Amino acid sequence: MNTHLKNFTLVFIAFFSLQLVAQSDYKVEDHYTKQEVDIEMRDGIKLHTTIYSPKDTSQEYPIIMQRTPYSSRPYGEGEFRSKIGPNEFLMKEGNIIVYQDVRGRWMSEGDYDNMRPFIPKKKGKEIDEASDTYDTIEWLINNVENNNGNVGTWGISYPGFYTSYSLLSGHPALKAASPQASISDFFFDDFHHNGAYLLSYFMATALFGNQTEAPTTESWYTFPKLPSKDQYQFFLDHTPINQLDEYYPDNFFWDQLSDHPNYDKFWQDRGLIQHLKNEKIKTAVMYVGGFFDAEDLYGPFQSYKAIEENSNNYNTIVYGPWSHGDWARTSKRQAVGNVYFGDDLSENYQKDVETVFFNYFLKEEGKPKNSPLPEAMMFDTGSHEWASFEAWPPKATKKKTYYLGENQQLKSLPNKAFENKFVSDPKKPVPYSEDIKIVFTPRKYMTDDQRFAARRPDVLVFETEVLEEDITMAGEIEAKLNVATTGTDADWVVKVVDVYPADAEDTEEVQDHLKMSNYHMMVRSEVLPARFRNGFEKAEASVPNQKTDIDFTLQGIYHTFKKGHKIQIQVQSTWFPLINLNPQTFVPNIFNAEKSDYKKQTHTVFGDSSIEFTVLEK
Repeated sequence: MNTHLKNFTLVFIAFFSLQLVAQSDYKVEDHYTKQEVDIEMRDGIKLHTTIYSPKDTSQEYPIIMQRTPYSSRPYGEGEFRSKIGPNEFLMKEGNIIVYQDVRGRWMSEGDYDNMRPFIPKKKGKEIDEASDTYDTIEWLINNVENNNGNVGTWGISYPGFYTSYSLLSGHPALKAASPQASISDFFFDDFHHNGAYLLSYFMATALFGNQTEAPTTESWYTFPKLPSKDQYQFFLDHTPINQLDEYYPDNFFWDQLSDHPNYDKFWQDRGLIQHLKNEKIKTAVMYVGGFFDAEDLYGPFQSYKAIEENSNNYNTIVYGPWSHGDWARTSKRQAVGNVYFGDDLSENYQKDVETVFFNYFLKEEGKPKNSPLPEAMMFDTGSHEWASFEAWPPKATKKKTYYLGENQQLKSLPNKAFENKFVSDPKKPVPYSEDIKIVFTPRKYMTDDQRFAARRPDVLVFETEVLEEDITMAGEIEAKLNVATTGTDADWVVKVVDVYPADAEDTEEVQDHLKMSNYHMMVRSEVLPARFRNGFEKAEASVPNQKTDIDFTLQGIYHTFKKGHKIQIQVQSTWFPLINLNPQTFVPNIFNAEKSDYKKQTHTVFGDSSIEFTVLEK
């Protein structure tokens, strides 16, 4: 079979929308009983667990479990969630749905540890999230009535981390797991990108840096009250970053972020990727992600890749035109920011992908070779079509290299003599968005119009001529910059942009001040601090005015740049306040930088710098 099934489209059976289901008279308490138990782990700590079991006891059901730091509430007899399970189809079909508060959170005992390290060879009463998963599954299959002995796990974001972690439990009853937007490493997901601290996640720090004194049903953390709603100005006024310490005087996670600026043992121990590479995974896995997930784009791609390289299990991946967790929502129209992608995409995924996956491996005793799902399902974010592949990245591809040349053009050949210079001023950093308000975590910037940035003198722009035919990019993008700076440090940001034609039509999602005519849609972006150009374990200063290689990977895309559009590359050195300001003077720990360290510098990008795409062959 051809690995690229260009015209592949899922055949969806007509069904009423999830929005209508949510508004129907279906009530969980009419169809399920609820039980709250405290399950004892091997070290004696008890984890609070809520079990929803179908009232129809005429058959046996699989158990589908989520472990979460965000609470298994509502607590108390007679208190029910309005919706349970991964989606409403699985809820209405009947499954035993389980939620568990992880160790040290909400109603569970013990101490909470962010991204608790995995212990490969545990001894005695040593614990980690894998052992807690194992002990929970063991209790459930032996104590919950009418279960069929098969267990699945699922979760989005941090619960996705625990789902991915469940693969390391090795419990034979764990037959299917779907880690979705799964965190894999806080040095590359969420709070950092390639070690650059994401200042835009400052507010979220409150969730993860305080211990509970005892099990509780009430929130024990508070979010900082900031004096301004203007994110750009607030964080600029609080530069250097240690001026933010006052907002988290007793937050251990803020201290960890500040004390560990490099990829040291602290962060390495908390990463899952290396363990997914080293352990043989037997459970059927379906990783799910969004191409425009601002929080956890790295995790699903890299986790899938690690398992694929090492294990012989059923391992598949699904990426759609979604921001963080959109696939679990019920919106009729799927859009990210100003860009509309189609109708019913999340509902269709829930019914014909997610439900099929869990039913096949939990109810039908499915064999991987007969799975009704493809190895990889990808949504083309340019042509707005689903496609299936027998491998990801696809095999039928070729490399396409563009050089950052003179006259703002992407060239087919390098010009080592060409120098493109710009001045980067920490007092006037490039915004990551035109939006003003402080957000809990950013979302829409992933597809935002980049015209505001392209028109700044401290953003370099390179683009093709108007395309005469479609070009489909599939897979990771490699940035290979040759640069110099008058300073001793800098951040290097690369953005891949799809420039729409003048006759592009507006949709209802477009902001009032914008038009899709000549829209500069950001397709992918990434940053690498120059201090980590030779590795993330140790920060190194740049040598002033010395030509230096800055090579890094932008996460995968599946995007067709259509005929009549243009491919554009933007290069800049500040991206504020998405990422923290680099002083442009090397300091071992940017969290300890002083005001005097922040200096205006001149950066140079040479004409032998390149961006390397993987192009799908026709």
